[in-house]
Amino acid sequence: MFGLVSACSSVNLEPYKPEPEPVSVITGKTGGIKLAEFNKSQTSGDRLPVNALLWRAALDIASFVPLDDIDTFGGSIVTEWYQSANNSDQRLKLVIFVVGLELRSDAVKVKTYTQKKLGNDWTNTGSDDELARKIEDLILARARELRGALMPETAQ
Repeated sequence: MFGLVSACSSVNLEPYKPEPEPVSVITGKTGGIKLAEFNKSQTSGDRLPVNALLWRAALDIASFVPLDDIDTFGGSIVTEWYQSANNSDQRLKLVIFVVGLELRSDAVKVKTYTQKKLGNDWTNTGSDDELARKIEDLILARARELRGALMPETAQ
């Protein structure tokens, strides 16, 4: 027991001093980020986890159909069933996934579900892959338009 007490006497008890914050070389004030960490990716809870241009474009393109469920952080948009005025015996549902942070063709995926009315009941008729590709192309084109609108004009 004496050895335990004597070992404690060599402990240096100083008050806690927090690490100094970075100081701006311009203003002399504390705060900000260290120069060494400047180029590292920042993960923030308020940042959209998918490409913002693709997300906005997907919402724009899907807006012709009433939206059922939107999951911003999962990157998914689900529409309600949509019936065209020209063909009331068929209806369509869209599920759009924005899955990437870059504006690329593989960062958006559309799934279509179709149903046909038989009597008073709706019967699943599968999906329309050609329509899904067309909607993906529309989303990509709209995202490029949005990007073009955001880029400043260059002086000639």
